[in-house]
Amino acid sequence: MIDTISSFITENNMLSHGDCVICGLSGGADSTFLLLVLCRLREKFGITVEALHINHCLRGDESDRDEAFCRELCKKLDIPFTAVACDVAAYAQEHSLSTEEAARKMRYDAFKRISVGKKIATAHNADDNLETIILNLVRGSALKGLAGIPPVRDNIIRPLLPVTRDCIENFLASEGQRFVTDSSNLSDDYTRNKIRHKIIPLMKQLNCSVVETTVRSASALRDENSLIEELTDSAFRKSRCGNTLYNIADYPDVIIKRCISRLLTDNSLPYSYTRLSDACKLVATGGKLNISGDYYLIADNNNLQLKKIPCKNKHEPLSCELRIGDNSIFNGIVLRCELIDCDNLKKFETVHKKSTYYLLDYDKIIGRAILRNRVFGDKIRLPHRNFESSVKKLINANVPPESRDTLHFIEDESGTVFAENIGIAERVLPDENSHRLLKITVGIK
Repeated sequence: MIDTISSFITENNMLSHGDCVICGLSGGADSTFLLLVLCRLREKFGITVEALHINHCLRGDESDRDEAFCRELCKKLDIPFTAVACDVAAYAQEHSLSTEEAARKMRYDAFKRISVGKKIATAHNADDNLETIILNLVRGSALKGLAGIPPVRDNIIRPLLPVTRDCIENFLASEGQRFVTDSSNLSDDYTRNKIRHKIIPLMKQLNCSVVETTVRSASALRDENSLIEELTDSAFRKSRCGNTLYNIADYPDVIIKRCISRLLTDNSLPYSYTRLSDACKLVATGGKLNISGDYYLIADNNNLQLKKIPCKNKHEPLSCELRIGDNSIFNGIVLRCELIDCDNLKKFETVHKKSTYYLLDYDKIIGRAILRNRVFGDKIRLPHRNFESSVKKLINANVPPESRDTLHFIEDESGTVFAENIGIAERVLPDENSHRLLKITVGIK
């Protein structure tokens, strides 16, 4: 197994002679194993090893126990050790994040701050990779997401991706090496744990080697994605001049979409899969497509231009990428999004006519979410209806004329999921399996 990891490190150019590698050490089986492996490979790769422990301060005495274990292990191995305490609960509340996301953000912020000029090694393994692929699939990811966790990102390396969790625990048992267990990993309160404890066991009934086969599948998908990215690099470099993509129609659709997404990203403009598909069709047919506010894509003679066209119409299109926290597309009005960890739907009420907030199942949103105003032809399938309703008819029936010009809409990559004063789409309705709720409120700034 050590040879497998060593080969994976070499294949992905993770380490160079003289590197200092900081091991992200939680004290669990995976990170304990990673630290042991790095120590054993020090001489081969000519590296030095340190350890960093992030205390999330979420589990009281248990969190302190984990830090003490890591400190003692590093003392035994003669490894420099650093511990950082993070108040995840306060950060999550302040920034309207789930506990999961707040912990991840604070953890990686600490990694970035402490690892300047060094490498950070995290203990993501083959099981973690499968969980990520399933999560991305459920959320509607494209090829890049289905390729799973990247082996290298910036100065972060993940040497354990080809190794299963069972192999790791068997190795530690054979070495007589203790590790600690995070009690939060044993519950189904977090989305990943539901995948780990419920979905993957069912997949193993179909194929007992599903984790191992996913290692090969993810590797193949990463290779294919890398090839597409290289072709996109070349196409984008050759075709782009300013905000125009010249002769972009000469390329396959998959390259056209990625070039358009890069152009929009460079201009800080939001997009969804549907918008990219529409823009790609525009290249073939010619015409104009609104992207956000007064920004349009204009296609003509195989070229595609991003252009700002001021609109004097009071119903001009407005949009931005939805984010957790405050969002605003209308002057003086704010739409606030909060993520709520919820394992009991009965604690909350879904929206009704007198509600002051709306609740969506956050994990049912597909891909990127865009906040926008009303557009011509809007439709939504409301709960308990087997058909899509015309938004225009619903507005005429339910919204007073003076409020119609500032209604908020949210769309994901499969269509409208929220219409202010009307309701939410049936497919994002919370149910007994919901874990993370998106709470939406609209008010005056």
